[in-house]
Amino acid sequence: MNILLIVISLILILMILKIINLKKNKNNRLFSFKKKLLSRESYIEKIFSRNDEKTYSDPNINIMIGIYDNEESVNRKSNIHRARLSKFYKSKLNGEIVYMDHNQKIFKYKNGKKKYI
Repeated sequence: MNILLIVISLILILMILKIINLKKNKNNRLFSFKKKLLSRESYIEKIFSRNDEKTYSDPNINIMIGIYDNEESVNRKSNIHRARLSKFYKSKLNGEIVYMDHNQKIFKYKNGKKKYI
């Protein structure tokens, strides 16, 4: 009888410890999710993605590619420029509006005349 009582009490203690451990793991996962969601890097990344969406949706917004931009920034900006050209058939790059005709040729207007690039 004593052995049965000891076994039952051990099983109850193990079950209680298991439940407590599960609650701690859930809290740790929730904490790490909140930390990632509220981190400064994710906030900055969201701002850049919103800015890229806004730039992509309007071909009249100027995209400036400077000589001091890093490679990743230049690639991102040039991809947005190419996407705007294929969607709207025009895009503003470094202050000049560049057009694309239906034959996929790229040109800009200079003194009222088409100048193919």
